[in-house]
Amino acid sequence: MWETSTRLLRLLSLLQTRRDWSGAELAERLEVTARTVRRDIDRLRDLGYPVLATAGTAGYLLGAGADLPPLLLDDDEAVAVAMGLRTAANGSITGIEETSVRALAKLEQVLPSRLRHRINALQSMTVPMANTGPTVDPSTLTALAAACRDSLRLRFDYRTHDGTTGIRTTEPHRLVHTGQRWYLIGWDTDREDWRTYRVDRIAPRTPT
Repeated sequence: MWETSTRLLRLLSLLQTRRDWSGAELAERLEVTARTVRRDIDRLRDLGYPVLATAGTAGYLLGAGADLPPLLLDDDEAVAVAMGLRTAANGSITGIEETSVRALAKLEQVLPSRLRHRINALQSMTVPMANTGPTVDPSTLTALAAACRDSLRLRFDYRTHDGTTGIRTTEPHRLVHTGQRWYLIGWDTDREDWRTYRVDRIAPRTPT
């Protein structure tokens, strides 16, 4: 039973490291037969992990499910996530501080002591610069990021430096974070030119 549980964790870790694996590759990595891999895949599915079969390669990939399953992180990944959460707790996104602290508390509760020491050493020897820039709404950031990803044309109200507001129509390209402010780079269809917009001055309407 212990050997099976350990193998399931190794299998889950492999599935999380890349998009898809063939059954033969997994069997070779785990040093078991293809039949054992199929049984272990079924066990993961019974536990709620959305393991999908891939066409053509007789393989598997870990899909997106309705619920977030437990993730397996190696030491460096765990340290990176913890430091990212600590940075976000003092960041420039409105309302994310409390969420970051809650997530960090959950992570640090299960971290091995050797990793807690690494993270605390990094934290104690790092002096963060005070965030003096404006904060942005996380829903605005996610909406802009989705529009960039899906190549959706955006219409939004934009407040200029002198306080006037106008409607902009833009084909968004990328979000840029300078450490103090968030910017959206996009093609302004009315002005027929590239423009840079401060995200804290954007009030999204709807993609078009």
